[in-house]
Amino acid sequence: MTYQEKKSIVSLISAILIFVSYSLYMYPQHPEGGLGSTETFRYWGSFVLILTVVSIVAHILISIIFNIVFRITTKEKEPKFADELDKLIDLKANRNSFFVFIIGFLLAMGSLVLYQPSQVMFMILIISGFLSDVTGSITKLYHYRRGV
Repeated sequence: MTYQEKKSIVSLISAILIFVSYSLYMYPQHPEGGLGSTETFRYWGSFVLILTVVSIVAHILISIIFNIVFRITTKEKEPKFADELDKLIDLKANRNSFFVFIIGFLLAMGSLVLYQPSQVMFMILIISGFLSDVTGSITKLYHYRRGV
């Protein structure tokens, strides 16, 4: 298994763990107020902002730990450059990731058109962000294993 495949697997597992653990942490703090209350919007706003910051910091730390463990176990350095294949796979992963997020965004806006509560819109946006991250990692893993 190559460095890129291992890195994609670590990225996929870390994305799932970060999202699930943060959601389980924040779920009990959901306000009991009405659907349109200011506290509800504040809750969802802080949910998205804190999840973004926590996810970025956790991904950086996990990447550093992964590189240290990779170097210790294989006695190899991480690749310092990306060749044409790496760039092509990154482009395809980004395309698929953005496609999933745009579909989620359109579904979230559609939920408002269908008079769904604003919480539904926030949940669709958050889940589509998570699924776009997972889709990017799975796309990279697929193309590194199967080719482009």
